[in-house]
Amino acid sequence: MQALPNEDRDAGRLALGLGWFSIGLGVAEVVAPRAMARLSGLRDDQSSESIVRSLGAREIAHGVSILAQPDRARWLWSRVAGDAVDLSFLGTAMSQNDSDRRRVAAATAAVVGVTILDILAAQRLSRSSTPRQSAERGARVEQVVTINRPIEEVYQFWRNFENFPRFMRHLEEVRVLDTRRSRWQAKGPAGTSVQWDAEIVQDIDDEWIAWRSLPGADVENHGSVRFRRAPGARGTEVRVQLEYYPPAGALGRGIAWLFGEEPDQQIREDLHRFKQLMEAHEIALSEGPGLWRPAQPSARPEEIKAIAGVRR
Repeated sequence: MQALPNEDRDAGRLALGLGWFSIGLGVAEVVAPRAMARLSGLRDDQSSESIVRSLGAREIAHGVSILAQPDRARWLWSRVAGDAVDLSFLGTAMSQNDSDRRRVAAATAAVVGVTILDILAAQRLSRSSTPRQSAERGARVEQVVTINRPIEEVYQFWRNFENFPRFMRHLEEVRVLDTRRSRWQAKGPAGTSVQWDAEIVQDIDDEWIAWRSLPGADVENHGSVRFRRAPGARGTEVRVQLEYYPPAGALGRGIAWLFGEEPDQQIREDLHRFKQLMEAHEIALSEGPGLWRPAQPSARPEEIKAIAGVRR
């Protein structure tokens, strides 16, 4: 049976609350590990301080993951596993003679309470993951750039997808599998990594390339890029249209933007670097937020043409 909309909202709000709690606790443990160790009744020594700091780093990672994808139950289940580690650690501390057992018991009770909330939130999210939610999360992006190069050259360079990591800073690798399919690996928010396979659904020389992701993609997406001769013999107009499904809807867009991973700004900056690479044969140093990649090795026009080889 599908979860009711108010149940979905309650599960999402609980997940967000736990995400912020996790970040707050993690920051406290990383910044003031000794104070947090004393508060929990642990031994006041270097070993306890190091352990608390590592637990804090884990809490921050969990919190960021939950906020980035608050509709994914797996991050809450990951927190439950972390809670089990915390309870095991506190159980060991309870048996040590130099620990403050009263404080350790209070800390244990607090962790048990949070664990119950984590389990409830994870169970609700597991039940409320429905096709209706996926259909509502789509977002559309469109960007245009004019490049002062011949349309044939621009199309050929773009059509060889393995060129993309040269100017798309969020892409780690693109591997062409055959004439229509390719495998993409990209950086996600907060140091995560996403991967998907895509297939070309339309390819008209010097005019249009359209694609879609294949089932099982970490980020569902489809889109197209159109090429047309710019007015006044000014080169080539490149228009990119993309529809994607961020894992957390509007909140996912906001969290991604904070980490510089919002697709609209990504594509705008990537096209700026693409223009630089095609016109000046190198990518300059930073000219604004997000354009921080160092200059690429310069290439002569004939080298640009050589690496633009089309995979047919």
